[in-house]
Amino acid sequence: SCNPPVGNLAAGRTPVTLTTCGQNSTELYCFYPDQNLLHQVSHGCGQPRCTKCNANQPDNSHLPADMTDDFFANPISWWQSAQGVHREEIRLDFETEFYLTHVIAVFKSPRPAAMVLERSQDYGQTWRPYKYFSVNCTATFGLQDDLIEEGSMCTSRYSDAVPCTRGEVIYRALSPANRIKDPYSPEAQDLLKLTNLRLLLLKRQECPCHGLGLVEKPQRFAHYAIYDLIIRGSCFCNGHAEEYTTVQAPCSVRLLRKPGSCVGVVHGKCVCRHNTAGDHCEKCAPLYNDQPWKPGDGKTGAPNECRKCRCHNHADSCHFDLSVWLASGKRSGGVCDNCKHNTEGHRCQRCKPGYYRDRGKPMSSTEVCKPCTCQPMGSANATFSRSWRCHPKTGFCYCKPGVAGPRCDRCLMGYWGFGENGCRPCDCARDCDQHTGNCFNGYDNEPFFNIPIGGRIPDLVQTPANESDEEWKWNDHEQGFSALRHPEKCVCKEKVLGSVTDFCQMKYAYVIKARILSAHDKGTHAEVVVKVKKVLKSGKVKIARSNRSIYPESWTNRGCTCPILNPGTDYLIAGQEDSRTSKLLVNMNSLVKPWKAYLGKQVSDILRTGCK
Repeated sequence: SCNPPVGNLAAGRTPVTLTTCGQNSTELYCFYPDQNLLHQVSHGCGQPRCTKCNANQPDNSHLPADMTDDFFANPISWWQSAQGVHREEIRLDFETEFYLTHVIAVFKSPRPAAMVLERSQDYGQTWRPYKYFSVNCTATFGLQDDLIEEGSMCTSRYSDAVPCTRGEVIYRALSPANRIKDPYSPEAQDLLKLTNLRLLLLKRQECPCHGLGLVEKPQRFAHYAIYDLIIRGSCFCNGHAEEYTTVQAPCSVRLLRKPGSCVGVVHGKCVCRHNTAGDHCEKCAPLYNDQPWKPGDGKTGAPNECRKCRCHNHADSCHFDLSVWLASGKRSGGVCDNCKHNTEGHRCQRCKPGYYRDRGKPMSSTEVCKPCTCQPMGSANATFSRSWRCHPKTGFCYCKPGVAGPRCDRCLMGYWGFGENGCRPCDCARDCDQHTGNCFNGYDNEPFFNIPIGGRIPDLVQTPANESDEEWKWNDHEQGFSALRHPEKCVCKEKVLGSVTDFCQMKYAYVIKARILSAHDKGTHAEVVVKVKKVLKSGKVKIARSNRSIYPESWTNRGCTCPILNPGTDYLIAGQEDSRTSKLLVNMNSLVKPWKAYLGKQVSDILRTGCK
């Protein structure tokens, strides 16, 4: 923890008093020279001297500012009250909060018989006493004298009329009775912190030598006069600063002898360290609110620095949130404010709706979030979140039924008629023209795109990423989902076993029960190796109960093979064939269902009796 230097808080500040001699007109007053009064009273006070006081005449004025001027440069300047007053008030108002260490008042007149030192911590709205001073504490204030009872609020130590001049009144905020272990604790602040200081002078007393042949009028001696008012303290910085400053430039008490506008003045604005801010370092700096602010620990010396929020360089400030702090087990409570660069979240850690993260850039990059580039006609409005236009991690657009592509800008294989409602299924055994819906007659004339389950997806490269990243990357940097890794995200509009008429109209070339063994990328096409366990129907291509290949034709815009074929599972598969190449084909119009005995019997009955 840090401690700013102690200085004279009164330097450069002008006190406010109720009266000043010669305020309205010239006053004649008398006094005994200092050199006479500093000797024994029994020797006599000597001859008094009388002169005039006029607040408007510089050579004859004794203004409140004379109490707080440089006592080295002006040792015999003083403030003097109007004649005849018993109750006088001297108040020093500070522009901000300070810490007090002690007060010294050096009187030119005899010290008051009764006086109170008070402080305010709310800019003069309320006042509390620091110390009562009286020649008789019990009679004047009803308090015990601290010479008798240590720790009492009243003392007679500084109320004697002798010496009749240059008598001191001293108050120490930190005394044996006020032991403070941590100067920044709430108890210490309650004692030491102040915004205003006030001396109430309640009762004058005369110098004892006034009765020794006094020739002048007594009222001419009836005034208060103070040479110097010294208030020692420091700016209040909560243990987070060693220097203080004005708005223009730093100041230091150590520059006392150096000329300048702020020489000797203790300013109240701290030069904060430990990532703190504010005039008194009473809060964390804008981007350092990841844990609660604390004052420096004056007992252990711990700085209790403020910790920076993790905003990935996308925010200029953050705030502390207690609920976030508690939810993290009191490890992190910072919430970033006004995330920039199209980011959002407590830590600006994700892209806002309508943008997705560019994995090629660090999270701190100003260009980490790219705008979604979805085809308006083909992309769906109703997604997982209505505000999402594309997946925030991959940039992959959410497509309408039958629509494919990372941008949702074309029809799926087996669909046609790209428009406002998506794409319609082809009324064909295989694919059709995407513009007209006309069926392709030849297998080899079709654009052949194959994605086998369990094999490498053509033109796709799996990136080494965590499973949670859901990340597959296309060669052109567009992205999709893996069917095997994320089957719940693969939604294929597959054929269902409907009526006998619907089944027969498809004119399936083969119907088999087969177990999926493996899948292979052949470069120009894909093959799924199956073990044929039962042949319910075959066409021109001969099918034996053995291992053979089938050829999937379609995949969805999410990188899923449709129909979905999972290795190790038995399926009922009904599809078309290409007799010229002896290939068994599987596409969106094929019937592919996990094998059930009743399902096999049902299809066998349809084939035996229903389709003629």
